[in-house]
Amino acid sequence: MKGLVYRGANQYEVRDCVLPEIQSPTDAIVQMNHTSICGTDLHILKGDVPTVEPGRILGHEGVGAIVSLGSAVTDFFVGDNVLISCITSCGTCAACRKGMNSHCATGGWVLGNVIDGTQAEYVRIPHAINSLYKLPGNIDPAEMAGFSDAFPTGMECGTLNANVQPGKSVAIVGAGPVGLAAMLTSKLYSPYPIVVLDKEDKRLELAKKLGADKVINVDAFNAMEELDSIVDGKGFDSVMEAVGTPTSFDLCQKLVAPGGSLANIGVHGQKATLDLDHLWDHNISMFSSTSMTWTYIKQLHKVSKLGWSIQSLFRHFSGFSKRAASNQHYLRTVSWISSCTDIICERHTNVTTISRLSVLRYFEGLSSIPNGAQRGYLEGRNFFLIASVTRNYQRTKVYRCLFQVCQSCYNLCN
Repeated sequence: MKGLVYRGANQYEVRDCVLPEIQSPTDAIVQMNHTSICGTDLHILKGDVPTVEPGRILGHEGVGAIVSLGSAVTDFFVGDNVLISCITSCGTCAACRKGMNSHCATGGWVLGNVIDGTQAEYVRIPHAINSLYKLPGNIDPAEMAGFSDAFPTGMECGTLNANVQPGKSVAIVGAGPVGLAAMLTSKLYSPYPIVVLDKEDKRLELAKKLGADKVINVDAFNAMEELDSIVDGKGFDSVMEAVGTPTSFDLCQKLVAPGGSLANIGVHGQKATLDLDHLWDHNISMFSSTSMTWTYIKQLHKVSKLGWSIQSLFRHFSGFSKRAASNQHYLRTVSWISSCTDIICERHTNVTTISRLSVLRYFEGLSSIPNGAQRGYLEGRNFFLIASVTRNYQRTKVYRCLFQVCQSCYNLCN
């Protein structure tokens, strides 16, 4: 299979990796359909996370379908579409019993950290019963990639830790996916105003579109004056740091009001200074944690029953290889090109090498265009466009095989 492998600070590559296997009765093997890049992955690539060793497949977010189960996994079935928790938990150790899943004695944040992660075609999930969530049938699996980490982290480490309350002011520093998730989940508690800060105007525009009452570019010359004017110089009741840099943490300390709460969400790879000489008498509360992932069920319920949509949070969609990077859909090019070709040639061993290459080029052509999987599906269904490849063989069988493969690709990419 293909996987995105960390090679050291500022080095990574997509390469062939060994398929994962069941190692424990509590394991599950999941075929990845959609995955996403976390800010933590970017910190890893910068060399900020020493626990990640070169050779590790990155990623701890995503959704997929179960293809294999350990003998002790009784709550799932092969073929189930599942959400993968960013935190692996056994559910029985002392930490898990206290609700601190991220400190599980045999789990925690392990995917893409100390074991291979989700940015691959397949992934092994330890403690599957407590680390996978079956997806309701009425929601888009692609959207659920954002619920592996961004939304539970935004809600638990941001909204709840910052003690967001009705009518209270909120400032969120960082308008990335987690910062926006913190903003959206904060709105459930009816605070006012919600102010989002970032350096990128496009992110701020999206924050405004999603419901921020005010957005401010922190690089603006009058940013602090504008922030003070919003709260009459009194500071914000709830402040969230969603970047992970000393500068952003310092800004949060300046923004928190006496009696307020400061919640750190960001992953810090450098030392940040705590200004106790200014804050010791402010009666503030400060929290810093990873997600415990106990809000998954509540949030999946909101998506399923209330029609929550997070599609607007996604700005870039790409396939697994650079060839498909500009495609508007999840064209997992590396896997489905090779599988299409291999399946056709495996089932019809008299296909020559030349014909095999022709099939490969055909699918590569589809992968390089928008809607390539859909087009492959339609062309396979109509049984016409590869006549030159199959004219010397039993056409009906090969066409039927091609159609089935194209249909699988279509379903995978949608």
